[in-house]
This record gives sequence, structure tokens and C-alpha cells, in this order.
Amino acid sequence: MKIYVYLDESGSIHKNSSTKYFAVGGYFTLIEDKNKIISSYKRINKNIKDNRNIPLNKEIKSYDMTDLEKINIFNSIQTINSFYGCSIIFEKANMKKEIIESNIFFNYAVKLLFKDCILPLIEMDYIQNIEFILSIDNRNIRVGDLNNLEVYLKTEFCLEKCDFKVKYYDSSTNYGIQLADLIVNTFYNSYKNINIVKTVVPVLKDNNFRISLFPGYNVKGRTEKISYNMCENV
Repeated sequence: MKIYVYLDESGSIHKNSSTKYFAVGGYFTLIEDKNKIISSYKRINKNIKDNRNIPLNKEIKSYDMTDLEKINIFNSIQTINSFYGCSIIFEKANMKKEIIESNIFFNYAVKLLFKDCILPLIEMDYIQNIEFILSIDNRNIRVGDLNNLEVYLKTEFCLEKCDFKVKYYDSSTNYGIQLADLIVNTFYNSYKNINIVKTVVPVLKDNNFRISLFPGYNVKGRTEKISYNMCENV
């Protein structure tokens, strides 16, 4: 069974950054809805560019979108059956040590995202094998670190019936990662300054999102397991 995961980050974990929060997140979906989600986002993205006379090959970051544009995207995406948004928010003031190596911490953050927000929603006992296919923005990854996350996740979850494949892309050409940017940035801003997203957050359906605050493991959103056809070979 394949589960596709698209991830990005918001804020900064670097020791010299003054930001109060750091977030990693995006969404995951089953294979039957993977292209449907991308197509839906791509269509609205094109409409935004057409309305603003923005070149089609120019990436629109979430902070460049209006509240109405964000709401239109979320209303379209969260109606798709196996779309599940997820984010983990790090409250830096409560962390006991400064982060020396941001790429290593990113790996740790992705592990916690799986532990807190993804694996608890999946009926692991009824599935023989799950392959998580991760798509991640490559802008902050050094060439020598490209294989580290995949090896790290396989090691950390060696007792689980799942495997990991990590792929890196330029977000300017990957609509799944652009959607992940919108999701994680929305929840990041909900902690940074709720006024930034006060009209967007109420639109989000709890059943389609799961958010975790670190430290404290304060989880918001979906808690029940995801229902899907156990016999379907996806």
C-alpha cells in the first residue's frame, strides 16, 4: 500500500533566528486521490495567476495569496476522500537546547510528524506493508544530506510495518509541495499570529487535519483512524 506525503517547513529552527516557532507539515493521501488533489490545486493556482497576470511558471508562495484564494483552495482540497493535512509546531522558547544543525533537526521533526500526526491515523495492524513516498522541497537540503532522512526514518521505524522513500524537488515545479507550503504556513501563522489567518482557519475541517504542538504533544484535529478498503491493492 502506497501513501504519498508532501512536506514543507515554515519559520526557522536555526540558532540565529529570532522566530518563536518552527513548523514542518503538509499532507498525505492514498494513491487513488494523489492526482485528484494535485489537479484541483493546479486548477485554482492557474486561476489565481490568470486573474493577476502572473506568469504560469512563477511560483506563488502561500504568503502571496489572499485569504479568499486560500479559502478556495482549502474548500476544494478537503472534500477529496483521502486528503489529510498534518503539521507539527515547535515552540522554540520551551526547548531546552539551541539547535546546532538544522538539517538534522529537520529529520527529527519529520519523525515526530509521523509519530504524532500520521501513524496514529492508520490501521497498521491490518496492512501487510505500507510504503510512504515523501516529496520534499530541496531548497534547504545540502547534497550530502539527500539520503539521510530516508535512512533515518527507516531506522527510527524499524519495528513498524512500513518503509520510506524520500524524493526531493524544486517546489517551483511541484504543485504537491506548493500545497504543503500553504498548509504548514497556515498552521505556523495560527501560532505566530492568529490574526494573519483568522478568516482561513475556521474553514478547515477538523476531520481532515491533525496538528501537534511540541513540546507537550498537544494534538488538535482528527483522532479517529482512517477508513479505507483493506483488501484493495494500492
